[in-house]
Amino acid sequence: MNSERTIGWGVVSTGNIAHSVTDDLRLVENSELAAVSSREPARAEAFAREFGAENAYDDVDKLIADDAVDVVYVATPHAQHAPIVTKAVEAGKAVLCEKAFSTSLSETEKLVGLAQEKGVFCMEAVWSRFNPLIVKAREMVAEGLIGDVRSISAELGFVAPDEPEHRLWDPELGGGALLDVGIYPVAFAQMLLGAPASMTVAGSLTERGVDAEAGMMLRWDGGARAHLEASLVSPVPGAAVVLGTKGRIEIPPRFHAPALLRYVHTPKRGVEEPELHEGAREGRGYVPMLRSVAQAVREGRTECAEMPLSDTVDVMRILDEALQTLGVRYPVPAPIG
Repeated sequence: MNSERTIGWGVVSTGNIAHSVTDDLRLVENSELAAVSSREPARAEAFAREFGAENAYDDVDKLIADDAVDVVYVATPHAQHAPIVTKAVEAGKAVLCEKAFSTSLSETEKLVGLAQEKGVFCMEAVWSRFNPLIVKAREMVAEGLIGDVRSISAELGFVAPDEPEHRLWDPELGGGALLDVGIYPVAFAQMLLGAPASMTVAGSLTERGVDAEAGMMLRWDGGARAHLEASLVSPVPGAAVVLGTKGRIEIPPRFHAPALLRYVHTPKRGVEEPELHEGAREGRGYVPMLRSVAQAVREGRTECAEMPLSDTVDVMRILDEALQTLGVRYPVPAPIG
């Protein structure tokens, strides 16, 4: 494989997250925006002009068929992910799909199975997994620097717009707190401890039937636990703490995109020895993920170690159970043209 070859990206959708990620794509060496698609031609053309894409399409099929597109980046609302990922994978195109990967466990398992069957690169865009300080925290835990992990706390949320038709409140688009912000604390806990043995959840629903907020308690065999919070109705600080038998890791707000990590070692004499780690953010924070995906595609790999498909399934299993417990039922999305 040519480790220097330029990777062409095709962006599906022209919303806020598509703008942010594509802006960071400019900072990734040997990567370029080849095409963009939107059901509104004017928006696709404006996006193409802004970011220098050669082609702007009015439907996703045309983008997937473009030979210049190596990676299809799916930036639509959650409920529209599955049909687009399916089309791209069946066409043999690598896929980076925004989180949450889909709106249900069964849908996620189907997509993962298809990607594995076709031998095509496919990854959920949990960009926090690639942040240098999150990587550092994972390494510290793996190396046993804080001993055995006994407890994790992580929270994320904000006050969403008070607009009933906003995508965050729309069940047709997969709205709600868990899929939008809850995935970050869930993916963080799963990264460190794997799939839990059991969980409990409490929260509240909106009049349209999506979750406005949720609190989860995850439990692992041996007694380890995680307290996780997600909210679209409260200004949640967004911190995370990992407690072990020999120390702890503190990640100040907002933990999913940290610039600082505090490692506290507590030796037997009981005197704490704090150690600070700082990290510089590249662009808006998506650069490390985009760089890793591009390199994996160059090398012919089908996954990135930081966010393998097995983790996507584990995380969605947790989210799915929480949604089912709260009573959230998403409608089947209409096909995407």
